[in-house]
Amino acid sequence: MAQHFNAFSEIRKESLDIYNRLHSIEEDVSFVNGVHDAYPGLPLIPNLRCGAWYTDSSRATDVPAYFKSTDGHFGNWGFNLRRSNLHLISVVIENSGIVLVDSTRSGKRIPDALSKTIPIWCSVINRSMLKRYPEVDQKEWDTSLYTPPTSVSSQEHDQISRRLDEWADALASSSFDLPKLPCPLRPFWITPATSSFPKFDNGADSRSYLPVICVSASKQVHDGAERRTSGFSYIQGSGDDHELWGMGLTPQLFWSHKDRLLSTPRADLPELVSALISSSTSKSSSSVISPASRSGKAPEGISKVSDRIFLSTTLTDVEPTLPNPPPLTAYVLIDEVDLPGPSADTTIPPTSPTETQEGPAGTTPDPLSSSTTLKFEIPGGKKSQTFFLHHVLPTALPFIDSKLSSGYNVVVACPSAKDLSVGVALGAIARYFDHNGVYVGAETTTPDLSKQTIRTRLEWIIASCPRANPSRTTLKRVNEFLLTAEHLRR
Repeated sequence: MAQHFNAFSEIRKESLDIYNRLHSIEEDVSFVNGVHDAYPGLPLIPNLRCGAWYTDSSRATDVPAYFKSTDGHFGNWGFNLRRSNLHLISVVIENSGIVLVDSTRSGKRIPDALSKTIPIWCSVINRSMLKRYPEVDQKEWDTSLYTPPTSVSSQEHDQISRRLDEWADALASSSFDLPKLPCPLRPFWITPATSSFPKFDNGADSRSYLPVICVSASKQVHDGAERRTSGFSYIQGSGDDHELWGMGLTPQLFWSHKDRLLSTPRADLPELVSALISSSTSKSSSSVISPASRSGKAPEGISKVSDRIFLSTTLTDVEPTLPNPPPLTAYVLIDEVDLPGPSADTTIPPTSPTETQEGPAGTTPDPLSSSTTLKFEIPGGKKSQTFFLHHVLPTALPFIDSKLSSGYNVVVACPSAKDLSVGVALGAIARYFDHNGVYVGAETTTPDLSKQTIRTRLEWIIASCPRANPSRTTLKRVNEFLLTAEHLRR
């Protein structure tokens, strides 16, 4: 028993070794590059988060995908409008197809995101075309579900197929714009075990479908690990769950320092990674707002409300800048911090975009302050959502309204630009903009405010900011704030 335990412990140690992980990723990147070389005219798109480790930043587009494996898990299949990935449709049309990259750990050859979530996405969009565009020839338009038979059983395939029209109806009746496809989408799969790649007609006009090529980057190996003669153990799906092994390293840092990382001896690698992370952190520690996210994205305006509200990260660079910046810009900055003891329920008073003013602990920012920046530092963990409901939303929304009414545009920022900042922007848009996206302010009541109204406003945000992915808890708090009397909020 002790011998078996020691063997298991050694396998786990190898699996979490950062040297093994990075060199395994390098091997998989070579395969992905070979696939892309076979389809040089198609954009190479990482499926976040894992796919970003395998797509060379010099080759990949800056338009990532967000297909979650959980939407393809057995019994949990779905087309999630919060992760609709509709921004990819125009990319597919413009380039007559795309190449999507992801990976999976041991036990599978293809991740559920590629084998089921993306096939569902293709079929649902194809069916939605018939509902949005009645002129499309239904007899010639292929709406079938295609799944890899080696990964999806015929029984599971049939169960998914029965749900497709339901999801297509939800998409077709949503507020999302659906660019008209010239022909249906169709998924294809390539893995390191693929003996020959699928071939397509050179002429886009002659095709009967637009290929969505799903590349599973990692080789399937026994027990998820395989020793290499070059001095490392190959780990299947090394890019997955990098919080467990990466020591803080991110795909962006990896690609920025790839050659140096891969040429560093095993014993020296942890020290180098630590130094790179420290350098990256020090550059962002004095930030007020990021003019670009870690991937180089500028703050994203929500087009449905005429870019009166932007989403951004709070990660890098001191000076707040926007593309073609308006003369008046206000900021709502939200950071999560670990504050010990009673001070965990405090905020930092408003600050200017270029100055940090320390205030007494326990104070709440004045939403009607003349300052152009409202800054929150909220506790992490379980307290964050209570704080978000009872402090952030009641303070941030009046501040946003006061700035919008004075002609300002407003940037709402949080570390990821995906969750809490989206919740604040959603609350403001639902409360202060009408169904046409026109600012009406707090003085005009919104009698039709409902869960459906809020859901539609979220669709507006996602349409302009595909990275937006607020948690269920954040959305629940926004609904509670907007639809529940203050004394009934928990």
